[in-house]
Amino acid sequence: MRRASLSALGFALVLATAAASAQAPAGGGGQGRGRGPAAPPCATLSCDILGDWQRTTNQIIGIADRMPEDKWGYKSTPAQRSYGEQVMHIVQTDVRFIGALGGKTPAPMVDAKASATKAASMAALRASFAYGEAVIKEFNDQQWLERINGMFMGPSVARLRVIYFDMGHSQDIYGQMAVYLRLNGLVPPASDRP
Repeated sequence: MRRASLSALGFALVLATAAASAQAPAGGGGQGRGRGPAAPPCATLSCDILGDWQRTTNQIIGIADRMPEDKWGYKSTPAQRSYGEQVMHIVQTDVRFIGALGGKTPAPMVDAKASATKAASMAALRASFAYGEAVIKEFNDQQWLERINGMFMGPSVARLRVIYFDMGHSQDIYGQMAVYLRLNGLVPPASDRP
């Protein structure tokens, strides 16, 4: 009986939170809890995807830029990628997955050795995110649901799954990069408190 009561209470709290969120002003107009600006109000799937891509862009560029040049080659252990290699791993993965979406925008030329310097890595990172944004803008809601070659995810997948897999991968690397920063006495941007 007690378990059922707690479950009912939990369900009621979820419903109340959802109702409050639905009544909140669209877009929020404020900060996204230390993770950049809140998304603009959207009425389409394409707009949601673009907003999520832009937030991911800001997060990844912010954390990449936080590491100083003299620590760019830092590794948390000898077996791990350096910080610069982590950044370039995001770039290479973005270019591969964005390219698989089938857009018309040409992919940027990526120098695999760009991880050696912060300036080169940051330029490649910005170029990969700009490429992603341009390709995202090419597709409408229906096209995001179309099936494309699934690469390693199966014979075919929706474009939507590919773009969110790519953003999720970037967030995974963000988590690793946050550890690198902390080990060097630096605070990741999403953890900054005014």
